[in-house]
Amino acid sequence: MPVGATGISTQQVEEDKLVVSIGPQHPGAGHFRFTITVEGDMIVDVLPDPGYVHRGAEKQTEYRNYTQSIPLLERSSLTDVTNIIGPYSLAAEELMGIEIPPRAQYLRMIMSENQRIISHLYWLGIQAIFLGHSTMFMWPLGDRDLLIDLGEMIGGARITYSYWIPGGVRNDIPGNFKERALKTYDYFEKRLVDYERIFFENPLFLKRTQGVGVLKREEAIRFGVVGPVLRASDVKSDTRLDEPYCLYKDVNFEVPVYKECDTWARCMVHLFEMRQSIRIIRQILEKIPSGSVRVKLSPQQRTRPGEAYARVEASRGAMAFHIISDGGTKPYRTKISVPSFRNLIVLKKLLIGSHVADMPAIYWSLDYWPVEADR
Repeated sequence: MPVGATGISTQQVEEDKLVVSIGPQHPGAGHFRFTITVEGDMIVDVLPDPGYVHRGAEKQTEYRNYTQSIPLLERSSLTDVTNIIGPYSLAAEELMGIEIPPRAQYLRMIMSENQRIISHLYWLGIQAIFLGHSTMFMWPLGDRDLLIDLGEMIGGARITYSYWIPGGVRNDIPGNFKERALKTYDYFEKRLVDYERIFFENPLFLKRTQGVGVLKREEAIRFGVVGPVLRASDVKSDTRLDEPYCLYKDVNFEVPVYKECDTWARCMVHLFEMRQSIRIIRQILEKIPSGSVRVKLSPQQRTRPGEAYARVEASRGAMAFHIISDGGTKPYRTKISVPSFRNLIVLKKLLIGSHVADMPAIYWSLDYWPVEADR
C-alpha cells in the first residue's frame, strides 16, 4: 500500500471505492491506526488497528512489588494518571487487609477529581482543533496548566504524581493548598462560562456535532461502553455512585445524562463533569479531617493468597483491575480493564454511514487514548 508525503496511504479496492489509512502518525492523540473505505465522501467500512504502543504493563507487574508498579502503570494514561492507579491500589489493599485513614481517602478524591478536569481539558483542546477552532484549543490547554499547578502542589510533579499508592497517599497537602485551590476553581468556573459562549454555543460547533455519530441507548448498553460515552446515550451509570469507593458516598454531585446520544451529547457530558468535579472538591476541602495519610507498610509487603477486583470511575469511564495473589510480595497475575478499549468497539458502528468530514469529531468524542487501550 503506497504511502504519500502526508503519511496517508491509499489503495483502490473497487472502481468507486477507496481505502484510506488514518495514522499511526499520532492522529489527534496517541499512536493509533484505522483504515476507512470511502465511497465518494461517505464512509462505508472501518477497520480499527490498535496495538502500536503495547508495552506489556500487565506482565511487568509480576516482576515488581505492589508499590514499585505504580510509576509503571500510570504511564499508560498520562492525562489520567491518578485514576488508572486507583483501582490497582484498592485491589492491592484488599489483598493486604488494610484500612485507609479518612484523610487519605479524601486526598485521593481531591487528586482524582482534579485529574478528571485536567484530562477533560486536554480532550476539549483536541476536539476543538479537530473542528478548526484554534482559540478553543489554546484556552483549555492554557487553563489546564493552573490545574496541573494544583496537582504539583499535592504530588510534587506535574504529570506523573505516583500519588495514590497501596496504603494511602504519598504525602499530605501543604497548608496553603485550600486557599490556592479555591482561588483557582473560582477563576476556572468563570472560564467554563466563556467556553460555553465561544465554543459550545457556537453555531458551527452545533452544526458539526448535533445528530452526528448517534449511539442509541440500547446500542450503548449492548456494546458495553462506559463513562461519558455511556452517559451521553441516556444511561445513568457512574461507579462513584453505583459502587462507591473512597468516601464518595459523603459528597453530593450530579451525574450528567443526555438523551440526544450524539457527538454533541458526548461533548456536553465532559463540560458538565468538570463543573461537578469542582463541586466535589469544594465539599472535601470543607470537611476533610486531620490525621494520618498513609498506613505504614513493609518494604516487601506480603498479601494473602487469593483474588481481588476493584474499579473506579476514571476520566474516560470505568477503570478496573483484577489481581491474583499467591501470597507473595508481587502479583501473580494482573488484568487491566480500561475504558478506552471498551469505547473503541463502537468506532466502526459510528463512522460507517458518516461523512469523511465528520470523522474527527466522532472519533475524538469517544476520548480514545491509544496507550491506555494498548497497555
